[in-house]
Amino acid sequence: MAIALSVRNVVKNYYLGSEVVQAIRGISFDVEEGEYVAIMGPSGSGKSTLLNLLGCLDRPTSGTIILGDQDVSLLNDNARSEIRAKKIGFIFQSYNLIPQLTVLENIEVPLYYQGRITQAARRRCRELAEMVGLKDRLRHRPTQLSGGQQQRVAIARSLVNDPVYILADEPTGNLDSATAEEILELLEKLNAMNKTVIMVTHELDVAARCRRIIRLRDGKIESDTPQVPRKVWTASVPIPA
Repeated sequence: MAIALSVRNVVKNYYLGSEVVQAIRGISFDVEEGEYVAIMGPSGSGKSTLLNLLGCLDRPTSGTIILGDQDVSLLNDNARSEIRAKKIGFIFQSYNLIPQLTVLENIEVPLYYQGRITQAARRRCRELAEMVGLKDRLRHRPTQLSGGQQQRVAIARSLVNDPVYILADEPTGNLDSATAEEILELLEKLNAMNKTVIMVTHELDVAARCRRIIRLRDGKIESDTPQVPRKVWTASVPIPA
């Protein structure tokens, strides 16, 4: 199986005057294509810092992060921004939709940044909206949608550029239990379509849906455990090409 993401001896320090805060302390792990990984840990364990590093929102103090076949560790801000736009799909707890835009326009946002709004691209966005159950909501704005529907928009948006992996940050944190179940089922179906999903969560029952749990404590990997997920989905609808 090909490697989607490789982290090697990564250290991240923050400097507060003369004090050095060691947020990540020399961690290493690989994520294979098609894996579904949960990252867990108590407050202060380094989850948020690791999230920023995996999402190319920040650079490590030392060590390497290989995304696909590219070392992204030393890239400048502009280069990291390009990587984020082309190779990483983000799903946030707060959805991060633009309220003035429709569902379809929000899904298209990553393409605008790359100047890639074509008829074919717009057709793909419509197909993604249909895939996540929003076929009849294309002209609605975020304020006209439920929290679960807004998260479905975010999931469709994360797939627009066919990312190397999807990085989900507490994707069910703002949802009631029934809606959270729907979103988790959707993520599981995407993983069954061979999409690599890395999910940061503090909820054990959510992590139990994944195929692997990486636990952090004090900036180090405390455990890295494969597991049999609670549900195993068989893909029935392909992701639009």
